[in-house]
Amino acid sequence: MATEIFPAKKPVAAGTVSTATTVQQYQQQNLNNNNTIQGCNWQGLYPTIRERNSVMFNNELMADVHFVVGPPGGTQRLPGHRYVLAVGSSVFHAMFYGELAEDADEIRIPDVEPASFLAMLRYIYCDEIDLCADTVLATLYAAKKYIVPHLARACVTFLETSLSAKNACVLLSQSCLFEEPDLTQRCWEVIDAQAELALRSEGFCDIDAQTLESILRRETLNAKELVVFEAALSWAEAECSRRELTQSIDNKRKVLGQAVFLIRIPTMALDDFANGAAQSGVLTLTETNDIFLWYTAAKKPDLEFVSEPRTGLSPQRCHRFQSCAYRSNQWRYRGRCDSIQFAVDKRVFIAGFGLYGSSCGSAEYSAKIELKRQGAALGQNLSKYFSDGSSNTFPVWFEYPVQIEPDTFYTASVVLDGNELSYFGQEGMTEVQCGRVTFQFQCSSDSTNGTGVQGGQIPELIFYA
Repeated sequence: MATEIFPAKKPVAAGTVSTATTVQQYQQQNLNNNNTIQGCNWQGLYPTIRERNSVMFNNELMADVHFVVGPPGGTQRLPGHRYVLAVGSSVFHAMFYGELAEDADEIRIPDVEPASFLAMLRYIYCDEIDLCADTVLATLYAAKKYIVPHLARACVTFLETSLSAKNACVLLSQSCLFEEPDLTQRCWEVIDAQAELALRSEGFCDIDAQTLESILRRETLNAKELVVFEAALSWAEAECSRRELTQSIDNKRKVLGQAVFLIRIPTMALDDFANGAAQSGVLTLTETNDIFLWYTAAKKPDLEFVSEPRTGLSPQRCHRFQSCAYRSNQWRYRGRCDSIQFAVDKRVFIAGFGLYGSSCGSAEYSAKIELKRQGAALGQNLSKYFSDGSSNTFPVWFEYPVQIEPDTFYTASVVLDGNELSYFGQEGMTEVQCGRVTFQFQCSSDSTNGTGVQGGQIPELIFYA
């Protein structure tokens, strides 16, 4: 992501030589710290102070300080200009012009990665933000350390837009470290809605013990407790490796510590407990025996484990029709696709669709549901549902909730197979307000069975927000 801080310049008039390409060439050359400026009047090539400053980025010309950046064995020596740096950062101002100003010509910075320090310098010298997934966290650290708030905000925005179940747990840990409450809240939204994906991600095993406890304590996790237990064991294995301990059962229990009692083992299905947690070896014999008694005995023993199930998340429903109907010759299914496109103004997680059922008494349907974005499938599931002959909608779920980003159209589709005619929606709405989320609908070219904005199938989108 490359963001220009200043508005784009007006088009260059005919016959005028643009300097943008030249500046970019110098910047690219300066990244490698092998820059040279030809001629004694290079300043005349650039009409603005911004462009002249950009030429100084990572440039030895007139450099009056150097930074040795990076950990031992991975350092890089970078030139700087005290005045420019002091204008861009209050920390640099204090460092060079404050009461305790640095006199040294070379300053060592072992706790910042060279690439991230360069990204910060690029912002200070060029008013440009150039972030990538591999270095954005380290750049955020540098921006926080040197109090460059606009760059820090851009880093947080980048992290929020790239947030997914795969990285939510790691970013949760980092957001707490950097004291970014908005990012923390976004991470919790993803972890709650897509808890099983987040817990099974590789990143979950990289979190610190404090973050582990906060996740295990979470009341709104939308996950089976067996998945929570298995994730905690995976984290314990990784923690044993970090502490250079053998991955024995005793060591796994040791590194989990009191966090093991935050796993709500008594709320598991009995089969899950008997075939999983009870045979894992992590529980003591007394704990295993007491939990079995908890399931079966009238007088239940006292347990250290939390015994109340998590509340999880309550799904919301976006209903796009104002009425429904049935006729003697529709709605009929012969393997054709019913489809609609939708967009939202806030990030949500689509858990499934509400579908109409038979208008001719009870009947069973086979449903293949799918969510796509720009032709790429994000979620699919094949299942059956039984309708009772009423005009109610019947839920069909994806295996995992699908993350939906704002201001982009997605395609919701279903292919139904059933002998009976069904109800269908009428008086469809192009915009529906559901709590704090606004849904917009438009027709889909994938729809070959008649469904559109005004009528048809897929009356409901079931979602978490």
